[in-house]
Amino acid sequence: MAIYEFRPEGVCAQAMAVEVEDGVIREFQVLGGCSGNLQGISALIKGQKAEDVIDRLEGIKCGRKPTSCPDQLARGLHSILAQEAAAE
Repeated sequence: MAIYEFRPEGVCAQAMAVEVEDGVIREFQVLGGCSGNLQGISALIKGQKAEDVIDRLEGIKCGRKPTSCPDQLARGLHSILAQEAAAE
């Protein structure tokens, strides 16, 4: 089990932390951003495979921004999975 922290870009959230165990998201926390929406995202993704979450959230935009908190989470998960694969 590992906790990964990263800084999202182009969104209101200042930092994200996700705990992944065997490719499954156990916890997700965000500093800043829209609290209710991010709590909802957290509740929905816990227990889900990181790859499934990426498939669902990647490419979501926030208004006219080219990204969103869900998209930034997907990008972070890509990095996490790459790190885990490199460590094997």
